[in-house]
Amino acid sequence: MTMASEATVDRAAVVGHVIDAVVAVLNRDDVELTERTRLMDDLGLDSTNVLELLMHLEDKLDAVIDSDTLEQHHFETVGTLADYVLEQGLA
Repeated sequence: MTMASEATVDRAAVVGHVIDAVVAVLNRDDVELTERTRLMDDLGLDSTNVLELLMHLEDKLDAVIDSDTLEQHHFETVGTLADYVLEQGLA
């Protein structure tokens, strides 16, 4: 396996973790999510949901997310949140 395909596999897994966490937070499994799904605009996540989402991700990834490094744009889509997780080396 090449390094590029390993990175793709890792990113796909992280996107899956983010999707699972969003479904758990929303308590709905009837939503179709992709990495382009907008967390605030499409799903209506608010600050309370975001905190819950981060806790789910921390549990799933067995990592601690530093809230000081998070910015609004990290929560634009499922994909941008997955990219943040990867950039921080949390996955």
